[in-house]
Amino acid sequence: MGLPPAETARPLARRAVPARLRGPVGFVLGQWRRSIQLRVVAATVLLGIVVVLVVGQLLLQRITSGIIASRQEAVIAQSAQDFDQTRKDLTSGGSEQKNGLTIRDVVNVLAGPSGNPTRYVVFEKALGNTAIGGTNVLSTPGISNEAIPAELRQAVVRSGGARQQAQVFTTALSGRTAPVIAVGGLLDLGAAAGGRYELYFVYSLDREVQVVDVVRRTFILGGVALVLLVGAVAWVVTRQVVTPIAYAARTAEQLASGRLDRRMQVRGDDELARLGRAFNEMAASLERQIHQLEELSRVQRRFVSDVSHELRTPLTTLRMAGEVMYEARHSFDPALGRSAELLQAQLDRFEALLADLLEVSRFDAGAAVLDCEAVDVREVVDRVVEDLTPVARKHATVVRLRSGPGSTVAEVDPRRVERIVRNLIGNAIEHSESEPVEVRLAGDDECVALTVRDHGVGLRQADLGMVFNRFWRADPARARTTGGTGLGLAIALEDAHLHGGWLQVWGEPEQGANFRLTLPRQVGGPLSGSPLPLVPPDAVDGEGAVAVAVASDGTAVVAAVADLPTLSPLASPDGRPSSTGLEVSP
Repeated sequence: MGLPPAETARPLARRAVPARLRGPVGFVLGQWRRSIQLRVVAATVLLGIVVVLVVGQLLLQRITSGIIASRQEAVIAQSAQDFDQTRKDLTSGGSEQKNGLTIRDVVNVLAGPSGNPTRYVVFEKALGNTAIGGTNVLSTPGISNEAIPAELRQAVVRSGGARQQAQVFTTALSGRTAPVIAVGGLLDLGAAAGGRYELYFVYSLDREVQVVDVVRRTFILGGVALVLLVGAVAWVVTRQVVTPIAYAARTAEQLASGRLDRRMQVRGDDELARLGRAFNEMAASLERQIHQLEELSRVQRRFVSDVSHELRTPLTTLRMAGEVMYEARHSFDPALGRSAELLQAQLDRFEALLADLLEVSRFDAGAAVLDCEAVDVREVVDRVVEDLTPVARKHATVVRLRSGPGSTVAEVDPRRVERIVRNLIGNAIEHSESEPVEVRLAGDDECVALTVRDHGVGLRQADLGMVFNRFWRADPARARTTGGTGLGLAIALEDAHLHGGWLQVWGEPEQGANFRLTLPRQVGGPLSGSPLPLVPPDAVDGEGAVAVAVASDGTAVVAAVADLPTLSPLASPDGRPSSTGLEVSP
C-alpha cells in the first residue's frame, strides 16, 4: 500500500531543493507557518509591488505619450512654416536659380549649424518621379536618406502635398541609434527643376527620452519607497494585533501545562482589551472549576479507598462463614445447599470487585508502580489460555493462539500483563457467541503486540468511545456468566499506560471486535507503530468500508480501511507463513 499523496509530496519536495539550501528554506518555511505577522506583511508587500508596477506602468505610458504628442505638435507647427518658406524660396526665382547648389544652400539653412544641428533635413525626388534633370538626393550630415521609412514616404506621396505627414521611429543619427520624429511634405518645383520632391525634417527625441528616463527613475525610487512604507505600516499594524494574540497563546499554553494562575495583562478598553479580560475571566472560572473537580475527585478517591479497606474486614468474616457453609452444603437440604453455593459465588465476585476497586484507587492516587523484568510474553499468554480452557469449553469456543515473526521478550511487569491478557481473552470468550477466538502475537525491533479477535456481537460505533470507561457494559441486559466487575478494561488500559504502551479496540456490529495491546520492549520506550494491524482483514466488507478505532487514551478515531495497515499472514523468520500455534478446543 503506497503512502498518501501528502506523505509522498514531502520527500519529493526535499529532493527538489539542493542540500545546501534545505536549512535556509526550512527555516523560512517554518517562520512562514508560525508567524501570521510575517504572512500579512509579505502579502501586503507583494500586493503593493503589483499595484506599484501596474499603476506606474500605466502612468509612465501616459506621461511618455503626452511628452511625445506635445513634441510632435510643436515640430509639426514649426515644420509647416519652414515648408511654406522653402516652397517660396525654391519656386519664386528663375529656373537658373533652381540648381543643385541653390537647393543645397536651402537645405543647409533649414538644418541649422553643422556642429550642433537642431534638426536633420532630407531632400529627395518623390516616389514615382522619373524626371532626368534636377537633384536626386540631398541630406544634412549625420543622416542618410535611407533612414526615412517607406510607409512615411508613401503617405507623403499619397497626400499630394495637401498636408504634412509625421511619424515617430528609431533610426541612425551621427552613428548612433536614436528615436526621432520625422515630418515630411511634397514640393512641386516644376518640370525644369526636376518635378516633385519630398522634403523631410527629422527631429531628435534625445531630450524627451532623458525626461522619460528621469520620470522612470523617479517612479522606481518612489515605488520602492512606497512599498517599504506600506510594509512598515503593515508590520506596525499587525504587531499591534498579533502581540496580544501571541501573549494570549503563551498564556493558554501555560494554563494547559497546569499553571492555572497565569493571566493576560490588559491595557485600555479596545476590542483586544475586552478579549483579554474575557480570557482572564474564563481562566479564573476554569481554575475554580478544576480546583472543585480536583477536590471532588480527591474526596471520591479517598472515599473509595476508605470504603474498600473498611470492607475487607467484614468480607473476611463473611468469607470464612461462607466457606464453612459451602463445605457443609451436602448435609443441608437442597434449598439450603443451593443457597450456600450462590453465597460462595457472590462472595467471589464481591472479593474480585473489592480488589479491582483497590487497584483503581491506587491508579487514581498515582501509587501504582511496576515490578519489571525481562519476560517472554508468549509464556504469559500460554499460561492465561491454559487457565481459561475450562471457560472456553463451557462456552463451546475454540481459542487459537498463533505467533508471528520476531522475539516476544520485553521488559514488563508480568502480573499486570497477565491481568491485561486474562481480561481481553476472557471478554472475548464471553462475547464470542461460540465462534472461534483468535489470539495473535508478534514482535519487531521496538515493541511486542498482541491482538484478541472474537466474532461475536461486536461493538457499535457509539460504544467504542466508552469501552474503557469504568463500570460500562456494552449490553446491560447480558448476564455476566464469567463474573466481570465492569472495571477490567479500565484497569487494563491503566496497566498499558504504566508500561508506556497502547491498548486499542476495533469493532463492528455482528462482526466482532479486535483488541490490540502494544508494549515497548523497554518500559517507556518509543512506539511508532505496531507489528499487528488493528483492523482484521476479514472485517473489510467491500471497498470503502469504514473502521473505527479507539486510541489508548480512549479517543475515537474514524479512518478508511484503506488508510489503515493491512494484515499480512504471520510469517516465520524465513518468510514462510507460520503454522506455530496453540488451539484450545471445547
